[in-house]
Amino acid sequence: MTWRPPGKDCGLCGAASCTAFTALVAAGAKSVRDCPFYQETERRKDSSYSGVDILGLTYDFVLHPFPGEPSTRKDIVPFRPDLVEKWEIKAGDLVIGRPAGAGCPITHALRVTAADPVSGIISCHVTSPLEARNEDVLDIKAYHVHAFEGIAETVNHEPTFGMKQRFQPGYCLMGLSHLGVVNMVISTSDGVRVRVEGITL
Repeated sequence: MTWRPPGKDCGLCGAASCTAFTALVAAGAKSVRDCPFYQETERRKDSSYSGVDILGLTYDFVLHPFPGEPSTRKDIVPFRPDLVEKWEIKAGDLVIGRPAGAGCPITHALRVTAADPVSGIISCHVTSPLEARNEDVLDIKAYHVHAFEGIAETVNHEPTFGMKQRFQPGYCLMGLSHLGVVNMVISTSDGVRVRVEGITL
């Protein structure tokens, strides 16, 4: 499936989440047209990523999730990195907090994929706020965004190793571009895999 649902996890398609919906489409049990956002997304495809964010800042590329993943990969460091060890944060946990180091005003819900008790780095995916209402969560309050990783779609300039570039994380709720240093660019069968570190807005 080349088209991806918008990650809203609204449940209007009859699936519990966009990830579950994608699996049902792959199994032939659902059609992409069952997503209420399908037509809207298809109509907006040419204008969704104009290369200019809501503040009028020009960005170079968009980072999309890897196939089968709900959002771009994200590495964060809590303002109190000792909490990773103290609370024994591990893969599968749901944490919430605000990316205050980058200056974003929105609290994010994050599904942990790995956590390092030594460095305090948490690897995760942004997930639906609905999950944070229905599960036990660990509230880390605030964190720094260390890195994003995903498949790049060039809008104005292609990602260039070693360059500080502005990019748009796919499905960003605020529509704000982010700034960081590109420290990995690899061509793969899924597209150009890019990692950006030292994130600010």
